[in-house]
Amino acid sequence: MSNPITTRWPKLDYHDLKDTLASVHMWTQIIGKVRLKQMPWINHSWQVTLYVSSTGLTTGSMPFKGGVFQIDLDFISHTLNISTSTGEKRSFGLGTGSVATFYKTLMDNISSVNAEVEIYAVPNEVDPAIPFAENHTPCQYDAAIMHDYWQALVRIHNVFTEFRAGFQGKNSPVHFFWGGFDLAVTRFSGRPAPKHQGSMPNMPAIIMQEAYSQEVSSCGFWPGSDAFPHPVFYSYCYPTPEDFGTQQVSPPEAFYSGDMGEFLLTYEVVSGSDNPEKTLLQFLQSTYDAAAKTGNWDKDLQCDLSALKNA
Repeated sequence: MSNPITTRWPKLDYHDLKDTLASVHMWTQIIGKVRLKQMPWINHSWQVTLYVSSTGLTTGSMPFKGGVFQIDLDFISHTLNISTSTGEKRSFGLGTGSVATFYKTLMDNISSVNAEVEIYAVPNEVDPAIPFAENHTPCQYDAAIMHDYWQALVRIHNVFTEFRAGFQGKNSPVHFFWGGFDLAVTRFSGRPAPKHQGSMPNMPAIIMQEAYSQEVSSCGFWPGSDAFPHPVFYSYCYPTPEDFGTQQVSPPEAFYSGDMGEFLLTYEVVSGSDNPEKTLLQFLQSTYDAAAKTGNWDKDLQCDLSALKNA
């Protein structure tokens, strides 16, 4: 008998998650760099991202000389799977060895399906940035914890997808950035932005400047850190108007962090509410409204295309 379908949002605790996610973060960095190498550059680094799938996280189709190939992190069977349009398949289990072992095993498997790839094998947006081949830290991986985290991503992905549909301007996919290890979706005003002056560890300034070359309102989900040990939803805009952080947003548990320059709402508040999907949508919409109001965005960018579903 198959497991019953449930809409329950799993409980997430940063202290339970952090060791497993530290391992998976490095794995996604390696996989993401393969995608970076194989894909043509798309505005705002959209070509590097991974995507939430029906089994975990996926690169989607990437070109190679034989056609296309794909890499999937499967958090049901807890395997890494490679498949090609030529019919080749490779698979290995997750959770054993070191980062260096994972790196070598992945690259050997990619080579064995004739999709030769050479990457810049050093992580981004982390400090220290230990080259993958030299990182002999044992991977810690709890399959049940990772399955719960992925199930949370599935539910968040669906809400982000619904929110994305309410905008007719330039709009990013709902995608997973392996550098910051966050799921995000971004709206654009259509106007250029001032040159971005911020930085991230081990990230070229030119990448950040291109990413923020247009005015944005961006929201996402991040698992937290030792400094902020809470899985959390965020919403920010660039450039940031002075009165952005003073706007009233929903639900009432949401708050503005002056240090981080963004509105935050903990996953615990959303998952524990009577209607997590509605609670999260309130946060996404109200923080976008704050960005649009204080940034003088075109009101016509907001749209409702739901009637077309029945056309």
